[in-house]
Amino acid sequence: MTRPSRITDPSYELMDDHEGLSIIYRQHGFPCPLVRWHFHKEYELHLIVASSGKVFVGDYIGNFNPNSLFLTGPNLPHNWISQIEPDQVVEKRDMLVNFTDELFDSAQPVFSELKTLAPLLERARHGIEFRCPHTLAQAALLMQRIADSRGVSRLGHFLILLELLAGCEDYQLLSDSSAPPLADDHSMDRTNRAVDYIFSHYGRELPLEEVAQYLGMKPTYFSRVFKQATGRCFVEFVNRLRISKSCELLADGDKAVTDVCFESGFNNISNFNRRFQQLKGMTPSHYRRLVVQRLTEQNMGG
Repeated sequence: MTRPSRITDPSYELMDDHEGLSIIYRQHGFPCPLVRWHFHKEYELHLIVASSGKVFVGDYIGNFNPNSLFLTGPNLPHNWISQIEPDQVVEKRDMLVNFTDELFDSAQPVFSELKTLAPLLERARHGIEFRCPHTLAQAALLMQRIADSRGVSRLGHFLILLELLAGCEDYQLLSDSSAPPLADDHSMDRTNRAVDYIFSHYGRELPLEEVAQYLGMKPTYFSRVFKQATGRCFVEFVNRLRISKSCELLADGDKAVTDVCFESGFNNISNFNRRFQQLKGMTPSHYRRLVVQRLTEQNMGG
């Protein structure tokens, strides 16, 4: 069934269900066939409702939890992989709104107020995660109103939501690269198989040769095309995934840093500390203190 393919690009998702509407609302469970490394011409506003896991946006790897909210721009590859038990099913994992540049290009000459959204849409080309708790709470309510409404009412709730997000100052830009990939319908199978295999095995030593052999590819060829697909070389991709896991462990509990190191897939503490400092600009212990401080401030504010 699967045609030979090269691991060069994420798959292109063609949304043929616009049906003349300005925006598309959808919600997904997990597992789901649409959960894969892919891109499309539409912007995607993506609210996680249930489960936690890893988010991949362009060359960014991070963590998501319930009430995480992301905005990705046109042709920016992305994927959310939930960490659940093998037989677990999440009925409603996320709520999504998709829309295109054409909506604003057509409407701005008539509704000049829409020009205030331009900086938000420009930032979305790198991917955005919104962090402000107040903004997230309001956004969740507006997403539900979008889900429950149709026609002009749905469009109105959508524009109010974008105005809210445009005014949010507590956000993180995600991907260093915003360049659209080359569309190749045959590339998705090996790309997804590689990322899925790495995601399942990064907690132990994982040589590039093992993944290449799993895919039936020569290591040098796999190395080159994997970087084309993800924007990172293999070792850097795996290390970023491990550091992301370590951040999750540091935030969740009081495990010793040494235990976090090995549970994240690193085989020695000095390498772990060096990689963590490179990617996060601080030591693991400092990161934990900042997370605790932030949570304390949020609880006091609530």
